[in-house]
Amino acid sequence: MATQARAIPTERDAQQRDPFDLVARFAPLIILIGLVVAMSFVSEGFRSPINLFNVLRQISFTGILAVGMTFVILTAGIDLSVGSMVAFCGVVAASVAKGSRSLIEGGVTDPGGVRVLLAALAAIGIGLAIGLFQGTLIGKLGIPAFIVTLGGLGAWRGATLLWTGGQPISSFSDDFKKAGQGFVLGFGDFRGVPIPVVVFLLFVIAGHIVLKYTQYGRWIYALGGNPEASRLSGLNTTLLTISVYVISGFCAGVTAFLLTSRLNSAEQVAGQNFELDAIAAVVIGGTSLFGGQGGVIGTCIGAILIGVLKNALVIMNVSPYYQPIVIGAIIVLSVYVDQVAKKRRRA
Repeated sequence: MATQARAIPTERDAQQRDPFDLVARFAPLIILIGLVVAMSFVSEGFRSPINLFNVLRQISFTGILAVGMTFVILTAGIDLSVGSMVAFCGVVAASVAKGSRSLIEGGVTDPGGVRVLLAALAAIGIGLAIGLFQGTLIGKLGIPAFIVTLGGLGAWRGATLLWTGGQPISSFSDDFKKAGQGFVLGFGDFRGVPIPVVVFLLFVIAGHIVLKYTQYGRWIYALGGNPEASRLSGLNTTLLTISVYVISGFCAGVTAFLLTSRLNSAEQVAGQNFELDAIAAVVIGGTSLFGGQGGVIGTCIGAILIGVLKNALVIMNVSPYYQPIVIGAIIVLSVYVDQVAKKRRRA
């Protein structure tokens, strides 16, 4: 019997023996390294620290959203409303900073100091509240996540327009702008690392620790792998489902404050298509749309890959109209590879 047991290959053994599965798992990293090496030869400006940090800063906003989206997709859910949440949370933060939502004149600045902290807390609080509301509709009432968040995509964008009357809220104090435009860890001629990049990396580290080394993370994987089995085993699947949308809302609130600070303006079009880039980063990073498989490190690689790809297309003077075509093709290819890998593992 022992001999027979040893003769039966485990799923991990099958994955290690299957070259296709190995390539599928590390494809985003392989493509990213290849793209960076190729562009380093094509353009000297690409490998300059200034350009690389600019790429990281550009992807940090959608990257933070993608961390929250990873939790959602791991449960086989989806959140299409994060871009609109960023816009709405951003105008709320701007209004709190200036003391009134009617202060939309460009020349009126906020007083700075503690008002900036209140603005950040307002953005995060609104994000948490929206996440809780949408999560309750999905987890408690059983409304499909696609429908709830699709409705949120339009509703929160409309709420942003109503709040501001269609006008941007701009011109903030240096204290307010520091979060999105400032640097840390600078020395000598090196300005330092952009603050949004640091925040993004902290979110990646925290998300990875939570998913891989906590009981809550194991529950999330279990819920995405088999919801009914998770419920029968005693897990509170309703509360777990709500929690991932709260996390997504929290990420949207943080992103909203950083983006408003970076742009020195809260605009109605802020966060437009951010949901697509966030989902793309998660899927390209190897997280299955069917739940139960993936992680935040892969999402980080996916987000960086998208940022480097967009930057490469700009450097090569490729029309920006091609960017969504290329990214869309990569998403479809990533899902196809994931499906093929799963079928090979079952076989």
